[in-house]
Amino acid sequence: MNMKLRAFVSGTVLFALAVSGCRPTGSAGVSAAGRTAVDIRIAQLQQELNKKWENPAAHYELGQLYHSQGNWSKADWHYDQAISFNPVYREAQTAKVKMQFDMGDRSKGEYLANMYISQASSSPDQLLTLGSAFEKQRLNDYTLRCYETALKMAPDSSPVNRHLGYYYLANNKPEQAKDFFVRSFQLNPNQPDVANELGKLGVAVRIPAAEAPASLTQPMTPAAQP
Repeated sequence: MNMKLRAFVSGTVLFALAVSGCRPTGSAGVSAAGRTAVDIRIAQLQQELNKKWENPAAHYELGQLYHSQGNWSKADWHYDQAISFNPVYREAQTAKVKMQFDMGDRSKGEYLANMYISQASSSPDQLLTLGSAFEKQRLNDYTLRCYETALKMAPDSSPVNRHLGYYYLANNKPEQAKDFFVRSFQLNPNQPDVANELGKLGVAVRIPAAEAPASLTQPMTPAAQP
């Protein structure tokens, strides 16, 4: 085959691939313009994993990208890899639960959620972390279950009450949010964000002067309403 004929055949093959929406399997012959942002990010993450396979964050992100494409098997595999390198990777765990629901397998999703909640029930902090991860996945029933279980374990925990306050605030239940913010603030008045939320909810807070000696400073508590 002479050079002109070879060039003609190569050009015809590439044109056919472009028209049909197919691409060569290698990335060398594909222009950036012909790839989606997800494709490009997947390639970048695969390069990162070639350098360091034991990278749970990269596996998790790849799982999320494949999840968004509906590529369940690849998503699940990368979620599992992330968890294998970080057994308490709560974001990857809750993503696996969400994927089961997205696939229509509710029973497996519930099974996984119950298993992860059971594993996290060794401490309120672990439950808060898991609950926050469930909240990112918009799995509110499991979020609330984590927070309420943590509250039973540590009713006088400022962070637990704070998380519940923000949970109810995000779910348009200001009265419940206010109750938990008040309790959290009573337990730890050094929370400007909680003080701000209380102010928005109509609860005045009494803040001591910053320069006052610690021994003379009264704890910050919500001021009594007239």
